[in-house]
Amino acid sequence: MSNPIPACAGEPVTWVDAQRQAAFTRWLAPLAVEHNLDAASLAPASADASFRRYLRIRSTTHSFIVMDAPPPHEDVRPFVDIARRIGAADLHAPRVLAADASLGFLLLDDLGRTLYLDALRTADAAGADRLMREALAALVTWQKRVEGAGLPRYGDALLRRELALFPEWCVQREHGLQWSAEQQTQWQRLCDLLVASALAQPTVVVHRDWMPRNLMVCEPNPGILDFQDAVVGPVTYDVASMLRDAFISWDEERELDWAVRWWQQARATPALAGHAFADDFGECWRALEWMGLQRHLKVLGIFCRLKHRDGKAHYATDLPRFFAYATRVALRYRPLAPLLPLIEPLSGQAVRAGYTF
Repeated sequence: MSNPIPACAGEPVTWVDAQRQAAFTRWLAPLAVEHNLDAASLAPASADASFRRYLRIRSTTHSFIVMDAPPPHEDVRPFVDIARRIGAADLHAPRVLAADASLGFLLLDDLGRTLYLDALRTADAAGADRLMREALAALVTWQKRVEGAGLPRYGDALLRRELALFPEWCVQREHGLQWSAEQQTQWQRLCDLLVASALAQPTVVVHRDWMPRNLMVCEPNPGILDFQDAVVGPVTYDVASMLRDAFISWDEERELDWAVRWWQQARATPALAGHAFADDFGECWRALEWMGLQRHLKVLGIFCRLKHRDGKAHYATDLPRFFAYATRVALRYRPLAPLLPLIEPLSGQAVRAGYTF
């Protein structure tokens, strides 16, 4: 999971590795001539939770984005591949104008400066509704048209590996707790339920982070970012990501309205043909909530890992939001009720520590 963080205006571009800086300068030189780039205009655009960062550079008429993704920590080839697939589906993502996979440098279109998250936070009810509808309509197009051949499967092993982040990083590292054998057994049963629900769903290409911090307000709207981790997996995953986000929340009435609108459009998706989801929104909504719970438990682990392993403590300020999501779902479905005593000691500590929604 990688979330772009807007950089501060006027912040200089710094390099921790002089050899990488020299390699970048050599790589950029011919592109500066080809695209009439002003090397002096290079400035930070954003950073994220991974090792990638993004720089903005201008020509006389346009601005461009440079992705700096140092190997061996990052591999730009999946980004290039998925960008091509998105373009073929007539969706809006940055075009890759130049690439050096061995160095980890890409030159991309600039989709602007307005994140969906910022726009949603400042929009009135009608404006937020329009933005969310456009994002979900684009998601339906993604699910219908983006080619999945050759992409990894979002299968049993990956789903369980993600869930394992929660006890390791949130329970043990963040809160210093050790589960008893009985608690570990309960956790494994819950994981079995969530994984089985996910694997029973129709499959499509899954972005894995279709959320307001990875969408841009632009024309055509939205612009799609951070898609390099796409897989083939459960159809509700990206809808759950959009409706129950890490950084902005909605009342359930609006969640349901947007989910129904997505479902009505998605019923024409080949993956849903003949599936119970196509005729029963209630079953689709249950699966969406269970899928969201798998993601929320994963993200609780990831945000704690970012704090303890990577020194990015600010992500932990949103832990209560995910505990609230998880509690709501566990209270609603009897088979998930055993999760409540596992998370209550953690969510209570998070609130007492001053974490904010």
